[in-house]
Amino acid sequence: MAEDFDQSSAAEIVKDRLYFTALRIKPKNSTFIHFFSSDEDFVYESFYSDFGPLNLAMMFHYCSKVHQRLQSLTTSKKKLVHVTSHDPKKKANAAVLIGAYAVIYLKMDPDDVYRRLLSGNNSGFICFRDAGVGESSFSLSVLHCLHGIHKAVQSGFVNFDTFKVEEYEHYERVENGDMNWIIPGKLLAFSSPQQRSRVDNGYPLHAPEAFFPFFRQHRVTDVVRLNKKLYDARRFESAGFTHHDLFFLDGSTPSDLIVRRFLHVCESAPGAVAVHCKAGLGRTGTLIGCYLMKHFLFTAAEAMAWMRICRPGSVIGPQQNFLLSKQQSLWVQGDVFRSKQKLQNQRQIRKQQLHRRDDTSTNQNHRPEPMSRLLNAVDDLSISNGLHKSYSYDEVRSGLDGVSQGDRLCALKGRRPPRSLSTSSRLNVSKVPRGSLVPSVKPLLFSAQTVRHLSPNRIKSIRHTD
Repeated sequence: MAEDFDQSSAAEIVKDRLYFTALRIKPKNSTFIHFFSSDEDFVYESFYSDFGPLNLAMMFHYCSKVHQRLQSLTTSKKKLVHVTSHDPKKKANAAVLIGAYAVIYLKMDPDDVYRRLLSGNNSGFICFRDAGVGESSFSLSVLHCLHGIHKAVQSGFVNFDTFKVEEYEHYERVENGDMNWIIPGKLLAFSSPQQRSRVDNGYPLHAPEAFFPFFRQHRVTDVVRLNKKLYDARRFESAGFTHHDLFFLDGSTPSDLIVRRFLHVCESAPGAVAVHCKAGLGRTGTLIGCYLMKHFLFTAAEAMAWMRICRPGSVIGPQQNFLLSKQQSLWVQGDVFRSKQKLQNQRQIRKQQLHRRDDTSTNQNHRPEPMSRLLNAVDDLSISNGLHKSYSYDEVRSGLDGVSQGDRLCALKGRRPPRSLSTSSRLNVSKVPRGSLVPSVKPLLFSAQTVRHLSPNRIKSIRHTD
């Protein structure tokens, strides 16, 4: 009963309007209180023992739904209460959702939001873990996720007023390319292309040519391969894309040289960069995380949080602590890079001004560069201008243990149902004709029927209840 609801035990997110609480049973709505839950609406599809955070499409659907209810005439005078269960995993995912709404729509500070979530009778939230096998070596908190979302909003990575959720949901599916933008228009993560397009044991595999239309449409100019060769790079190059090989072992961390080369590729590319390893999760997320820290001052935890929201499963095992160890040095490198760019811009402006004067005026107005000595002193932290095209390392012999981490993750991903569906529809994916799921976006290659999903007792349905 709504009359039995104890308001003092709930976390007040918006004064007298929006609340968050954990209850065993969701109460019935009353004249003055409207209860809703997201526990069954949005379900995380795990690889192993990971359980969240929920992806960007689910976050968008949740925030849109809450925003509509707060503005709706039927609920404008009611208190809205988000009810989650006492299941610690569902509770943590629900906390990130309502926290994201406060950060994105209400422009609230993440620390303030987290303090409010901890008010009432809430004792806290468990931390998220990586998608690897075995013990977790790094704990990603709800607060880390809120800070990652906040940093992404500040950096212009997410704007729910213009976010194309249908496109996100379409291309994240393995049959449509398994692609996610981490930095829209700049860095795209995807799983490895193969020599030819086919379905292997239920998992759709795509030839390089399958990606060409999407890459051209979104101004992707460079492709970075981090895994062993599964296709001929010349197929991308002959189509006009610059291809780079930066191989390092599956499940391992990159050398400093590989990090420098990757950053240089991203900084030099005239368009967006598409990055892949075998599954597009571990090695791919690690190097993209380095870029986020250097150029947008993300902390390692914020970078991992944002990448897992965009592309669940990103950064695995020792790669998590690797990012943490590189955080400070990448911040310094970013400061140096920005200082050099500022200096170059100043020089360019000065050259343009000097061209307008005669030679005498040019000599009189020449000034020494005050930052040059400082930059030369720390030049070892920056990227050599001589690095233009990256070449592959010697690849390890195949079959070290039969199946790699990337192989296992790809197999799991291929057998899972879609991670999210629009809350505005009740589509049965198995019955959707080819191309009809997203009318405005053509499927990459495979229809949903070609993918072998989990057995019915393992499929977690996504219900849309009010």
